[in-house]
Amino acid sequence: MQTRITLLLVLLAVSLRSLAQVGSITGKVTDRSNHAVVALVSLWDNGKVKYSTTTSVSGDYTFQQVKPGKYEVTATAPHYIAASKKNVAINNGRQTRVDFKLEAVTITQPEVVAPAPTHRHKHKNQKDYADEKMFMGSGAVMSKSMVIGESYNKPVYFNPSTESYKKNPENDFMNVKVNPLSTMSVDVDRASYSNVRRFINQGQRPPADAVRVEEMINYFDYDYSQPKGEDPILISTELVDCPWQKDHKLLRIGMQAKKVNTEKLPPSNLVFLIDVSGSMESQDKLPLLIEGMKLLVQNLRAQDKVAIVTYAGNAGLVLPPTDGEHKQTILDALNRLTAGGSTAGGAGIKLAYKVAQDNFIKGGNNRAILATDGDFNVGVSNENELEDLITKQRETGVFLTCLGFGTGNYKDSKMELLADKGNGNYDYVDNIQEAQKVLVSEFGGTLFTIAKDVKAQIEFNPSKVQGYRLVGYENRVLNNEDFKDDKKDAGDMGSGHTVTIMYEIIPVGVNSTYMRDASDLKYQQPKGTSESYSNELATIKFRYKQPDGDKSKEMVHTIADRTIPVASASENTRFAASVAMFGMLLKDSKYKGSSTYSEVIAMASNARTHDKEGYRAEFIRLAKAAKEYKSTASVE
Repeated sequence: MQTRITLLLVLLAVSLRSLAQVGSITGKVTDRSNHAVVALVSLWDNGKVKYSTTTSVSGDYTFQQVKPGKYEVTATAPHYIAASKKNVAINNGRQTRVDFKLEAVTITQPEVVAPAPTHRHKHKNQKDYADEKMFMGSGAVMSKSMVIGESYNKPVYFNPSTESYKKNPENDFMNVKVNPLSTMSVDVDRASYSNVRRFINQGQRPPADAVRVEEMINYFDYDYSQPKGEDPILISTELVDCPWQKDHKLLRIGMQAKKVNTEKLPPSNLVFLIDVSGSMESQDKLPLLIEGMKLLVQNLRAQDKVAIVTYAGNAGLVLPPTDGEHKQTILDALNRLTAGGSTAGGAGIKLAYKVAQDNFIKGGNNRAILATDGDFNVGVSNENELEDLITKQRETGVFLTCLGFGTGNYKDSKMELLADKGNGNYDYVDNIQEAQKVLVSEFGGTLFTIAKDVKAQIEFNPSKVQGYRLVGYENRVLNNEDFKDDKKDAGDMGSGHTVTIMYEIIPVGVNSTYMRDASDLKYQQPKGTSESYSNELATIKFRYKQPDGDKSKEMVHTIADRTIPVASASENTRFAASVAMFGMLLKDSKYKGSSTYSEVIAMASNARTHDKEGYRAEFIRLAKAAKEYKSTASVE
């Protein structure tokens, strides 16, 4: 017995000693005025990045489980000069604190509204790039070695002849007498918000067509309850007084997808499809893309596989499918990537799908991740050809995630199209923090689908509602007949995703200039006027398929005609409404009503309890900036 106790004590001592063989670093990044700065913080060891992380919006960062030694710690952020501290000692079982105060750089914007000149800055390899310790993100790119005032340090201004956005007229009010049904594809693309953020951070007004209100609303997480039954989606609704239009109502419909813990996700078969054409040379494109992919690689499991396909003048397999435990092999392949040549995007997509299909994991997460600025110009390039290609490929069970990068010649319209047709999602990455959000923090939601072809159809009660308008989702509207058609493609939801849908409603009895007269129907009398439906505003139905299924399942939710003042509404509704107003102001929407930036800021400021990562606080700062700036680019 004594021997056994002694052995246990020895094992315990060894275990404690092994646990103490690591240390940690924590700190905060601020500017000289003590305002928090969102920054990329890296630990350098012998000239190589050993660990990297991004600060929270409050400027805090932490490195856990750092091996003892001496490191160089760097902090880089857009519009600030990079800072570093050398010979930072990490000791066993100790926490070291390293704070940074960054010096802001004032960028003088040109008076003439035109694309700013660009400065070509080529790098022979990734090491050359890393040695300069630049920040890859929205706005200007800074390094200590650069001379302030160079054209390279100025933001690239929006040029309508080189950036591409699809024009989608806003949804109009519909008369319930003749259009009682509203049918849509549920989607969780969120690229518009980060793209709008890029414009505002550069002191520019975003072009109206770049502002998709539903994507801005759905960029944020909402505090919806998790599903507990068999269905992977839970529905919640709330009806409030419309904050931007007196006498109107605002209906918020929330959908919460079941969150699956990362360790419980099925194995992934991922193919990185990376654009290495000449247009990807600038720091906010391929270099940022590479750093973002590295963050994803660090979170791969042994059962996951990664392959890398690149395309420029032609397509090639840079890395054959490699197990996630061989991280260094994957990282080495990423470090070898350089930009040059024309863009044969169609060939790359075909090769990526072939690699994914050849290594298909039944019951797994099979996905191609396309990272590009969307500037396809060789081979299959026009939107109709790309649509046909992606539509055929999605039948194989391989989904598509699109990650957009860059500024100046960005092709938003093509990126959105590819994601929609490829049973996938679409995000725009404007800085390393967004890469962290999309590829690490929201890994399951971005890359693992739990419900596909999700559709919503709402029927309004004509005894309560005379007119309605779907806020946003202009390119997601479906024909009413499409709702039960399982062959009709629709949106997808990933693990933990939330989707928020908003309708502006004109109640019966309200005189509104938005309502258009409609002839009375002779053969189809309005339903829902009986006493049994007198307390119902509407009924909403959802249909979805399992990720590997072909037959949809329907969910039904009844919405009561019970309105609460917007001031008493949940934070979910109040914050979503503030984002909707912000989007309408940026678009200069004819439906913006009494919306003001001040009201956006006030409403959002009082709806910040659910803000663990600080994205709502960042939204408020963007709204304040937008309130102050003057347009430096065409609004159209």
